[in-house]
Formats: sequence, structure tokens, C-alpha cells
Amino acid sequence: MSRRAPIAIYHEHPDWFRPLFEELDQRGIAYARLDAAAHSYDPAETGVPWSLVFNRASPSAYLRGHGQSTFYTLHWLRHLAGLGVPVVNGADVYALELSKANQLDLLRQLGLGYPRARVINAPSQAHDAARGLRFPVLVKANVGGSGAGIVRYDSADALRAAVANGQVELGPDGTALVQEAAPLRNGHITRVETLGGKYLYAINVYPATGSFDLCPADACQTTGGVELVRGACAIDAPRNGLRVEATTPSREIIDAVERIASAADLDVGGVEYLVDDRDGQPYFYDINALSNFVADAPNVIGFDPFARLVDYLEDRIASVQGPSLTPSAGRALTGAI
Repeated sequence: MSRRAPIAIYHEHPDWFRPLFEELDQRGIAYARLDAAAHSYDPAETGVPWSLVFNRASPSAYLRGHGQSTFYTLHWLRHLAGLGVPVVNGADVYALELSKANQLDLLRQLGLGYPRARVINAPSQAHDAARGLRFPVLVKANVGGSGAGIVRYDSADALRAAVANGQVELGPDGTALVQEAAPLRNGHITRVETLGGKYLYAINVYPATGSFDLCPADACQTTGGVELVRGACAIDAPRNGLRVEATTPSREIIDAVERIASAADLDVGGVEYLVDDRDGQPYFYDINALSNFVADAPNVIGFDPFARLVDYLEDRIASVQGPSLTPSAGRALTGAI
């Protein structure tokens, strides 16, 4: 039996996936790092040299000067689908991640609650779209990531003034949500991570005052004030006061999250929800196909999710190629960034 073809890890962030590469190296799994910010493909090709492609592209790439990767990635993933190439987090879920508006459509179809919202394609529509919504409201870029493109308005007058002054921006695709900003019960949102469509773990995330960046890989401390291991955080993570704690949602929430993952074709990713302090009800608001996992996971949730992620990748590789006779050298191959 021949040695396995490598897998491809397609990403543009330089630091987020170091734990993934380290786990792959330890297991001797051959992989190629593909730079999503500088990539090309041939529409005439009929195959690729990888057994599996793992899509780790982020909708927040434009914040790092890599906006060219966002919609290009969707084109390439659809190209791979046409070739029959196995992809973890493929075109369908990536397209969903690029549209908060479409995410709300999916939640409605599943009968799940979400904060009331309207979708606009011009700043001039923001004030009218907010009619009937409870203030404060958020104007939220349809293509976001890491809390980007979200502005809170506490009153209709404040929103009207922002529109009049040309201060309302819609984001990379010229589309935005005008959405109710619910008061958070107990001051946190909850992020539920899934793997293979099943519950993996959950954390409560306590945002810093005025911040919408809820990336758990950027967390700096637990709710008890314990400083997390900085080497486990993204290298560029600010000391932003973000706090996290492990939690276990109700069975009803877990079932709902798994339904979302199944409907979205989400292989690995997080679903976020909040409990509105006004009525005590849970509302889902984000489906995230890019999971960086919580910083210092063994001390927060009791295990290393990257180890389980690589277990999953190995199962996917085996389902495509079968077992190899000998492990390949665990190092990045040609095409590494």
C-alpha cells in the first residue's frame, strides 16, 4: 500500500493554528500549508495532490489586509467540490459563515430563536429598518469575524445622526443587519463548539465593556481571574479583559446546536447564543466555521480539543484512502508559508 497523500491546511492567519500543526507533527501526519492570501488554481485541472483539504479561512481576513481571500476562497471551494475533493468545512458552510443574514434564515427554518433583525444594503435604510425593534440596536456587517463591523446605537436619534453624518458602514459585501442588542443575562454569551456535527464543549464568554470581539482564543483569564497561558493564545491577542469559563448547556441547547451543525454542513465550528435578560430565553446569533478553540484549553475545559480535532481528521483521511503502511514525516510540505 502506498504512503498517504498529504492533507492541505488552507489558512491566512500566521499564528492561530500553531497548536494544530504541532499536533499533526507529533503524529507524523504529512500536510501542506496553503496561504489563502496568495493562492491560485487552474480551472482545467482534474485533481489535486492532497487527500483532504481543511478550510481554515477566516471572514475577518480583511482586517489583516487579506480581504482578497474572502470571496476567492468560496470560488476555490466550489471548484474543489466540482472535482469531488474531500473538504472539511466546505463551500456550503463557508458561504453561510460569510452571511449573517443567511444564518438567520437557517435559524428561522429550524424554528430557533434569534435576536430580531432587518437586512439592509444601504446606510440610508438603517434608521427605517430599526423601526419596531427595541433599542439599543446593533448595525452589524454581514461579513464579520472577530467582532468586526459591529456598532451599537442606544437610541433612534443616535442612529439617525450616524446615518446623516455618513458614519454607518456596511462591511465588505455592502450588506448589514440592524439587530436588537439584547441585555446579556449574567453578563455573558455562550459558545458551543462542535466536531463532526456533535457537541465538543461549551464556554461562557464575558466580553470586555464595549467590545464585540468574543474570540475565545484571545481570552486572557478565567472568570476567577486566573491568567491563562499566553503561549496558548493567538500571538497578536490583546490583553482585552476577555474572561471565560467552562459550562455545560442544557440538553435542549445541545440538541439545537447539533441540528444547526447538521443543517449547515458544519464539520468543525462554534455556535453562539445569549440569554436575553428581559425574558430569560436563549437566542442564537452566530454560526462560526472557524474555531480557534479556547486559549489554554486543558486548564479551562479539561482536555485538548486540538487532539480530538486531529483524531477527526485522521478518521476523515482513513475514510478516503484507508490506512497507510508507514507514517509520513510530520512536517509542512511544499507550499508552506
